[in-house]
Amino acid sequence: MECLRRLSQAWQRIRHELNQVIVGQNEVLEELFVAMLSSGHALLVGVPGLAKTLMVRSLAQTLDLTFGRIQFTPDLMPADITGTEVLQEDRQTGQRLFQFRPGPVFVNVLLADEINRTPPKTQAALLEAMQERQVTAGGQRHVLPNPFFVLATQNPIEQEGTYPLPEAQLDRFLLQIRVDYPDAEEEFEILRQTNRAEPRQVSQVISASEWSEFQGLVRRIPVADYVLEYAMRLCRATRPQDASAPEQIRKYVQWGAGPRAGQALVMAAKARAAIHGQPVVGLEDLRALAPAVLRHRLLLRYTAEADSKSADDIVIELLDQIFSEKEPQPAVGGLWNVFKR
Repeated sequence: MECLRRLSQAWQRIRHELNQVIVGQNEVLEELFVAMLSSGHALLVGVPGLAKTLMVRSLAQTLDLTFGRIQFTPDLMPADITGTEVLQEDRQTGQRLFQFRPGPVFVNVLLADEINRTPPKTQAALLEAMQERQVTAGGQRHVLPNPFFVLATQNPIEQEGTYPLPEAQLDRFLLQIRVDYPDAEEEFEILRQTNRAEPRQVSQVISASEWSEFQGLVRRIPVADYVLEYAMRLCRATRPQDASAPEQIRKYVQWGAGPRAGQALVMAAKARAAIHGQPVVGLEDLRALAPAVLRHRLLLRYTAEADSKSADDIVIELLDQIFSEKEPQPAVGGLWNVFKR
C-alpha cells in the first residue's frame, strides 16, 4: 500500500509540473501516463499546433527518461531509424570491420512524428522495435533501452501523400489518444503565456528506479473475475461474427477487436486504478479507457461513414449496453495482501 500511495502522489506532482507548460489536456496527459505505466505505446491523433510534441517531451523529462524525436517523411529509410553498419578501420592493425552505429530509436521515449508519412517498409522496421524491443541490422539483433515507448502522432485531416498504418501496427498501440482543441478559457491562457519573458521548465519527479518499481506494482494490481468478464464481453461484442454482437455492430463494423484489445484494456485499467490510489480495478476504469483502447481496433463499414458514425460513437453506444446491467458485488477477499510486500 505504501508503494501505491507513492505512485498516486507522484502522479499528482507530475500533473502539477506538466501544467506549468501544458494548458488543459488533462485527460490526454493521464492517458499518456497510463500507456507508459502499462509498458505500452500510444498513438496521438490531432491537428497540428496542439502541443503534442511538447506533451511527450515534458512527460519524459518528469520521468528522467531519454527522449528522441523522428520526423517521418516519405524518403525515410529503415536504417535512418534503427541504425546502420559502418565500415571502420583499426588504425593499429589496419583491419577493417563493420561497426553498428545506433539510430535515434535507441532512447527510452521515442516520438514518431507524423508516423503515417513514411512508406510501409520503414513502418515495418518500427514495428519490430515496438513489439520485440529490439532492432535487427546486418543480421545482428540489438536490444533497445529499457523501458522503451513509442509515442506516435498522426494528423487526421491531411491524408494526401500518406501511408495508412496497417491493422497489425495499429494493434500494437495500447491506446489511441484524441487531442482536441482547447476550450475558450484554456486558449486564452495559452495566449497569455506567450507573453512570458522565459518559458517555464518541468522538473524530474520520478527516478529510473522508482519508475521500474511502479511498473512492477501495476502488474501486481489484482483484477476480479467479474471485471475480466466485462472486459471480455465488451471486446467480443465488437465482432460482428460473434453471437453476442448487437445490431449496430453488425451494421457498422466489418472487423472487431481481437484478444490483444482485452489484454490492453485490463492492463490500462490497472494503471489507471493505481494512479488514482485504488488497490483494485473497478468497472469505471474499464469504461474510462475503453474508447482509447478500441477506437483504432475497429474496422468500420461504408455504412458507418454514410450514417456519420465514428468508432467512438459505436464504442460509447456499446458501453451503454454492456454496462446497463446491474454491477455485481466483487469479492475482493485477500487481494489486499498483494500490497503487503
